[in-house]
Amino acid sequence: MSNVILVTGGAGFIGSHLCERLSQDPNNIIFSLDDYSTGSKENHVKKVNYIKGHTKDIEKLIDFEVNTVFHLGEYSRVEQSFEDLDSVWTANKIGTFSVLKFCKENSCRLIYAGSSTKFGDNGNGKNQSPYGWTKASNTELIQNFDNWFGINYAIVYFYNAYGPREIRTGKYSTIIAKFSEQMRKGEQLTVVSPGTQERNFTHVSDIVSGLILVAKSGKGDNYGIGHAKSYNIIQIAEMFGGKIKMLPERKGNRMSAQVHTKKIIDLGWKPNNDIEDYIELLKKNNWDV
Repeated sequence: MSNVILVTGGAGFIGSHLCERLSQDPNNIIFSLDDYSTGSKENHVKKVNYIKGHTKDIEKLIDFEVNTVFHLGEYSRVEQSFEDLDSVWTANKIGTFSVLKFCKENSCRLIYAGSSTKFGDNGNGKNQSPYGWTKASNTELIQNFDNWFGINYAIVYFYNAYGPREIRTGKYSTIIAKFSEQMRKGEQLTVVSPGTQERNFTHVSDIVSGLILVAKSGKGDNYGIGHAKSYNIIQIAEMFGGKIKMLPERKGNRMSAQVHTKKIIDLGWKPNNDIEDYIELLKKNNWDV
């Protein structure tokens, strides 16, 4: 019997890797719903059916039976969320509420990608940015939908994903990809002050493995998918080996985060990749993979 899976944000960085892995199972029929605000057609993979559209319109766009929804299609940048307030609200509140209603009305299993920012700075991270608050409040909404309507859900948290297909340039670029691009161009590595903010860098393939494990066996909240070892941003820049240029501090830039991985480790998950090895691979390949 076929398993029909919808991945919101399936043309994005993590979503495309998830689609690729899911498509390897011949029993899966994969659909992606993406508005291409940060996703790209270059991330399309074979055997996946792509639908262009916003999650707020999910009930109009998805008119077929779905068994599982992986909801990754939200606005996902902390510092930039202060200036993109309308986009944050539309994607993370209106869009996610529409996805929740869709799952309730169609009895879909929901795997929601929460944000580890809510664990940052001893729990204060959830209130430090529009992005952080919308994501943290969504986890509460999902839990209440279960209390009210009995939905089938699990919530995962990614810790600083890196790997192929990251956004390398522009305001949505991620730190590892941005450093790679700056090294390739012979530019200075731009580090937001103070540079001592700690991060747990986790390879996208390990995150996808965690997502699939949780989809199979997880129930409820607190499935953190993150490498146990943390580095501060200056340490990462030093691994790249370029000259460092310090930038002014920015709002919402948390200094630390607790890593909640016990529940996913209990399912049998462990990371198979280290950031040090990835940076060495980038060096060998002229800062690209």
